[in-house]
Formats: sequence, structure tokens, C-alpha cells
Amino acid sequence: MDGKVRKDITAGLKVAIILKEDQRSGKRTDGIVQDILTNSPTHPHGIKVRLTSNQVGRVCEIYANTP
Repeated sequence: MDGKVRKDITAGLKVAIILKEDQRSGKRTDGIVQDILTNSPTHPHGIKVRLTSNQVGRVCEIYANTP
């Protein structure tokens, strides 16, 4: 899954995100979702989340379907 639909993402999921400073290079950062920051049900660039490491970025891939 690509992380553009909010209902597919829950706290505790392992995901890959792209940080703001890595948007040009496309470098991905793996982590566990702590908070979902996007309020809308979908977003064309990916749902914005905060990882347990306090990094904030947009989800580009979801690694697991269940927390």
C-alpha cells in the first residue's frame, strides 16, 4: 500500500516515510507510526505522520497491515 488513504494507517504500523528535507532525493526513512497528522481522508502525496522517533514525513509505503 502506498499510504495515501488515512484509514489504512494506524498507530503502531511499520511504514516508510519521506521527510520534508528528503523530498527531492526521495530518500526513505523507516519507522513505527506514533501519530497521524493529516486530518483529510486522503492526500495525493501521502498521509503525514509522526514516527516514534519524532520524525515527521509523508507515508510512501506501508509494510504491515496490522499493528
